[in-house]
Amino acid sequence: MPKLIVTTREGVESVVEGAEGVSVMEVIRDSGFDELLALCGGCCSCATCHVYVDPDSAGSLPPLSEDENDLLDSSDHRQERSRLSCQLRFSQALEGLRVTIAPED
Repeated sequence: MPKLIVTTREGVESVVEGAEGVSVMEVIRDSGFDELLALCGGCCSCATCHVYVDPDSAGSLPPLSEDENDLLDSSDHRQERSRLSCQLRFSQALEGLRVTIAPED
């Protein structure tokens, strides 16, 4: 299974494995990171799964959808590297993807 590297808001880095085909949000949530709320369950309607993607990994991700872009605009913590983890399908192509959980809005 591919590995995902997650950094918490406190700066603790963990390497977790995830099944291909699920969202990065599901990998993070199912690995026990309670600070990633994901209140909408992955429907791209709340932005509580906001993460920052490592710049070295950003090129392997699909472009932002209009809905994802609009939701990220509602965050006080949006950055150039911001993504909603529910909108990123985890796969072998994302092996070693590094994300940091964004501050809570």
